[in-house]
Amino acid sequence: MTSSDNETQHQHFPEDHGRIADRCIMVIFGASGDLTSRKLLPALYNLCRGKLLPPEFAVIGFAIDQLSEEEFRKRTRNDIREYAGAPDDCPLCNSIADRCFYITGDFKTAADFVKLKDRIAELDARYHTRGNVLYYLATLPQFISEIIRQLGDQGLTAEDPGVWRRIVVEKPFGSDLESAKALNHEIAQTLKETQIYRIDHYLGKETVQNILIFRFANGIFEPVWNRRYIDHVQITVAECLGVERRGGYYERAGCLRDMIPSHVLQLVSLTAMEPPISFRADAVRDEQSKVLHAIQPISPEDVLTRAVRGQYNGGTMDDGHVLDYRHEEFVDPHSSTETFVALKLLLDNWRWADVPFYIRTGKRLPKRVTEIVIQFRRAPFVLFRDTPVDKLTPNVLVMRIQPDEGISLSFGAKIPGAHVRVGGVTMDFQYSDYFGAEPSTGYERLLYDAMIGDATLFQRADMVEAGWSVVEPVLDVWKALPPRTFPNYEPGSWGPKEADELMRRDGRKWRTE
Repeated sequence: MTSSDNETQHQHFPEDHGRIADRCIMVIFGASGDLTSRKLLPALYNLCRGKLLPPEFAVIGFAIDQLSEEEFRKRTRNDIREYAGAPDDCPLCNSIADRCFYITGDFKTAADFVKLKDRIAELDARYHTRGNVLYYLATLPQFISEIIRQLGDQGLTAEDPGVWRRIVVEKPFGSDLESAKALNHEIAQTLKETQIYRIDHYLGKETVQNILIFRFANGIFEPVWNRRYIDHVQITVAECLGVERRGGYYERAGCLRDMIPSHVLQLVSLTAMEPPISFRADAVRDEQSKVLHAIQPISPEDVLTRAVRGQYNGGTMDDGHVLDYRHEEFVDPHSSTETFVALKLLLDNWRWADVPFYIRTGKRLPKRVTEIVIQFRRAPFVLFRDTPVDKLTPNVLVMRIQPDEGISLSFGAKIPGAHVRVGGVTMDFQYSDYFGAEPSTGYERLLYDAMIGDATLFQRADMVEAGWSVVEPVLDVWKALPPRTFPNYEPGSWGPKEADELMRRDGRKWRTE
């Protein structure tokens, strides 16, 4: 393949939709925060660079910080240069900054939402956005209900024919099942479900989106994607960093709340779902919801054997000293908050009966990696009984979500020579090799989809509640039985020894390559 051929295969975000985003105003609540600087503004720049933002577009930042519009625009230029790699005096960067506006406001003050209403009307007339508004709640969770109520009181969520108003909500969506149900109920007083876009940035990664294409567009995989051929599934979401400066948030949430109901169970549902009747949003989410509801409830007794928690100790990692969790900033020195979780899940449905899903996530692990591992059943050994081969290694399919997005498949092949010997071979595909590596924050696709009204990659209310239902029994038991051995794993290890025992009891082991 020539270089010019290869260039034609490079993908520039979601250009395959064949349309640019709908004209709209994007209002960012919490616009002075880290999420806006590191993710949202660079993502808008990348979309603009991919010719996916319309000329009829503007941004309104809304936050408590006292900033002038010129200061906000200066921040915007600096953030895009630092986090999206834009060159100095970049015309696209300047174009976005010039369309950025700012309101100093309090989420609890009605008068500030009146100012927002007036500014939206002014910019709608200037940029001809036809009344379309995308609200992005880049705020702490406790402000979600209040912001939505204030928007509703000012008529800023009302949709006329041909006009849309959508709200993107960042996780965490609730802190347990009861609070998630309450939040859904509160929001439903103001918004229709079709207006709510509960975002999970993991789903913006190409490999996550490719799970459906990989499964349903390739005839060789879907026929074996079931209990007859698959021994078990492993899902790992590992981070080598500690909690950094998020100790205050982490103390309230913990690893289980922070990662499992959102990120990890989304990966489970995409891996295990039945083929949808189409790629329409609700068709896909219907099948995901069925998977979440099919996860076998974990009884309080089973929590003791099917759930593992850990907290990292201090020590040496990557040739440097790292603090134990209890000595991180804003953390209780006697904290019982978990920084590692491993679970064994079972699905009560025909496709996955008796196929365990092992999931683990944690901080201060050996490397940053997110991957889905499909381990197939071993082939019968009878044919090799009278050969030098002493065992057969199972085929393993690995879908790497980050950092090196790609897919690999391992299988056995004969080692050259006079005797029958089997060696392991791996076929490996990396996105960057085939489609190029475009700068990405992981938010480009999600923002674009919200602007065109495609909710496929966003969670519905029933999915959120089903996810919390899975972890609720674990939360209850762990709350009643404080851990006795924290801290119980060293930095740079793969977690506490109990996580290995969770697999060893079933005659299996974690993939650690």
